[in-house]
Amino acid sequence: AQMVESGGGLVQAGGSLRLSCTASGRAFALDGLAWFRQAPGKEREFVAAISWTGRRTLYVDSVTGRFTISRDNAKKTVYLQMNSLKPEDTAVYYCAARQFLDVTSSSYSEADFGSWGQGTQVTVSS
Repeated sequence: AQMVESGGGLVQAGGSLRLSCTASGRAFALDGLAWFRQAPGKEREFVAAISWTGRRTLYVDSVTGRFTISRDNAKKTVYLQMNSLKPEDTAVYYCAARQFLDVTSSSYSEADFGSWGQGTQVTVSS
């Protein structure tokens, strides 16, 4: 099984990016999916999650109203649309998957997910 992120890059503050994460070799439609990020010198933090049914989503407070997580089961891809980007959003962004995740918790940690992508760099300049 493999998960590959794309869509990162350099953007000015206030701009937008859309990250994609495409899975292979797994039953994607049964996966709950999440995005995490890790800034230099900091721990990896939860950003957003979407349930395996697609009915539930969850966001960390700092991105609520600016980021949107979505999924396309036919393309085996999860997206993170990031708008109104801020310099503090600069980090390596990782996608993660866990089968039958239903997004009923108020937050998640790395330990909640067993499958990860390699990460994509997002840099927001001021």
